[in-house]
Amino acid sequence: MTEERNGLFAGIDVGGTNLRFALVDRLGRIRHRHDLKTEIKAGREPFYEKIREGVGVLRSAADGCGATIVAAGAGIPGLIANDGYVHVSVNLPPLDGVNLREDLQRITGLPTVIANDVNACAWGERLYGAGAEFSSFIMVTLGTGVGGGLVLNGSLWTGIDGVAGELGHLTVEPDGRPCTCGNRGCLEQYASATAIATSARAAMSGGSGEEAISAESVSEAARQGDPRALKIFADAGRYLGIAAAGLANILNLEAFIVGGGVAASFDLLKDAAEKEMRARAFSVPGERLRIIPAALGEDGGLIGSAALAMQAFGNRTGV
Repeated sequence: MTEERNGLFAGIDVGGTNLRFALVDRLGRIRHRHDLKTEIKAGREPFYEKIREGVGVLRSAADGCGATIVAAGAGIPGLIANDGYVHVSVNLPPLDGVNLREDLQRITGLPTVIANDVNACAWGERLYGAGAEFSSFIMVTLGTGVGGGLVLNGSLWTGIDGVAGELGHLTVEPDGRPCTCGNRGCLEQYASATAIATSARAAMSGGSGEEAISAESVSEAARQGDPRALKIFADAGRYLGIAAAGLANILNLEAFIVGGGVAASFDLLKDAAEKEMRARAFSVPGERLRIIPAALGEDGGLIGSAALAMQAFGNRTGV
């Protein structure tokens, strides 16, 4: 196939627990995938060995279809500079202070791009998902925390230092809940999966089964009509709407795309988010902004990381 003759791209999604690899073609299709455990607690060098192993599996898969890997892209949670330097990655502390781009290029022998994981997701959605019809939007991931990735005028916007888009640490309650970042009242403390579970535990006031509560179980209760669970999701949506209104007024975006694990409960959040956003935003940007779910699901980071490599090195043929 044409994509194979022009080479394929390696996408790497680095998480605190799972390390995922994919071979992606120029149409954004995953041709092969391989998963490993990150096991970052074992240290940096064992982690690098897993990178070497995973990329080796992708190389064998590319060889099997008569192609080669042109370049690699890796998405990693944390504050990642434009040159691949990891300022801080809370779940991957052995990588703090490391230029991961240089190290991965050395390990794999491939030209490599390193990006914040949500920026990678945003770029994947821009090319192949829910963001394809928009030139300017923010991708918001609701999981253990809240992440953000900005696309402005068709380009990924990472800021002068590469750390733009940290929507999860936008203040939505000035005297609100303490956040692990050192601030108070961050969006992450009200709209993440962790926050939803925390709110549900507080609502139970020490009742039995409290330790088993998760965002998924709260979602199930909401779908069964539990008023406390419905309110928790409505509150989370309202805080998302506050953040969306600020972005609408400042950036006049076209879309607010919601991904991550909590996106499976998007319908429970949407109405409250839209109502709050339109109540707070100016009418023109508020009417313009659409709050919609992501399309690529769990593969967004893999596809987006490969797409960033494609953007940077796609003029190479790999043959």
